[in-house]
Amino acid sequence: MKITDCLFGYVYYKDKGLKGRGEDRKMAYFMTQERFNQYLRDWRQDYKIYAPVVLAGKGSFTNTDSVRYKEITGVEEIAFARKADYSAKEVVLPITQTLFYFTEDNWTEPQVSDKKILLFVRSCDIHAIRRLDDIYLRNGCEDPYYKVFRDKVRFALLECPTGFANCFCVSMATNTTGEYDLFVRLDGQHVTVGIRNPEFLMAKEQEIETEPQFVQENNVQVAIPAELRLAEVAAAPLWQEYSARCLGCGRCSFVCPTCSCFSMQDIFYKDNDKAGERRRVWASCMVDGYTDMAGGHGFRQGKGDRMRFRVMHKVGDYKRRFGYPMCVGCGRCDDICPEYISFANCINRLAGQVKEEKA
Repeated sequence: MKITDCLFGYVYYKDKGLKGRGEDRKMAYFMTQERFNQYLRDWRQDYKIYAPVVLAGKGSFTNTDSVRYKEITGVEEIAFARKADYSAKEVVLPITQTLFYFTEDNWTEPQVSDKKILLFVRSCDIHAIRRLDDIYLRNGCEDPYYKVFRDKVRFALLECPTGFANCFCVSMATNTTGEYDLFVRLDGQHVTVGIRNPEFLMAKEQEIETEPQFVQENNVQVAIPAELRLAEVAAAPLWQEYSARCLGCGRCSFVCPTCSCFSMQDIFYKDNDKAGERRRVWASCMVDGYTDMAGGHGFRQGKGDRMRFRVMHKVGDYKRRFGYPMCVGCGRCDDICPEYISFANCINRLAGQVKEEKA
């Protein structure tokens, strides 16, 4: 046996004794948790390793937990069986990011760690980062502040053999992916690791033949109209319903793995009002004041108008530009909405509206 190809494919071994045909087999490694943790310790010399972890008592309500991305040291810290409340977006696109420091005479950019980033993510979140790449790297110009993080990222796939509540990734075709560097499966006290990137090659481990498992059916399903034009649905009465229900809190945008809106802030230091820093901070098209312009004019004052803009951008306008919807069907917006507004239900109602208009 010998390694024939390992870059962006499993570690492939050619076994000339396999039915005499020289067929390639997809291989992975099987090891104990302790052994895998040793690899994590070795990788931490060159990588910052982030994964979804359970933060006890940090949930939105009393005695509830939150699952968010944090640096880890061991595989036992990873929340394999729970969906992260916030996506891995906050690693590559920080909630608050200092772009540069300035004084009266000059400016300097902050230093960035030389370490690469290993993200333990699910298929939908890998697709989501691809959407962020479209916005920040393939939308006419490259954003250097995003690119410096993105170039460092490697993906460790977390399987989704079954879906979570409110997920509709199958409908959005984001339930499977091949764009990862390794996949990791926890089975009791043992770990299965499939390698696709030679940066993570392992030696002297038990080899097995396996593939990652992906969810094939969700409880929630959506149907996006093939052609979705604003003129057909701009005056639909369903938007006014959201004007009455939506609070304009923006929580749906902050948990969304594909929302990319931000605002800019100049922070001046108290000890020297001629020095400070410029920060990029997450923002939301759903909150009051986001569309305000000089002179006091503002677009989309009604919450229903904002909902229309959000939905049309996620499943209509973006798709016409890049060929696939912006929404990846993770269902986080449905999970967190205090008014129980369902984005999936809104898409289905929109599809019904389009069907009625065409009829």
